[in-house]
Amino acid sequence: MTDILLDTNALLWLVTDPDRLAPSALDILGDPANNLYVSAASAWEIAIKTRLGRLDAGPLLSSWSETIAAMAAMDLPIDAIDGVLAGQLAWDHRDPFDRMIVAQATRRGLTIATSDKAIRRGTLVPVIDTRR
Repeated sequence: MTDILLDTNALLWLVTDPDRLAPSALDILGDPANNLYVSAASAWEIAIKTRLGRLDAGPLLSSWSETIAAMAAMDLPIDAIDGVLAGQLAWDHRDPFDRMIVAQATRRGLTIATSDKAIRRGTLVPVIDTRR
């Protein structure tokens, strides 16, 4: 069993276009023995990018709870200690959402599913590469 935190890109691809994910990643993410988590940072990031017109995820946002439940994933809230760690990570990556996801995974011993190059190269936790 693996506890997996979906990066925002992995979440979006899994929900809207699973064919973009590597088959090996799909197998891991679809294995009911693994636990999937979705960070509140992903909801925040998706909402901001949708509001700014850089992403068309209105349907996902309006059915967030149902979508997460249908994936058998669990919401991962952000707490103050996550914020402190995200700010203190000795990692040269400025994206606050990625920093939060890495901080949450670090604190909880989670594996991150992502295609993000900066996370794959510089993270402190195991990573599942979702790139095809």
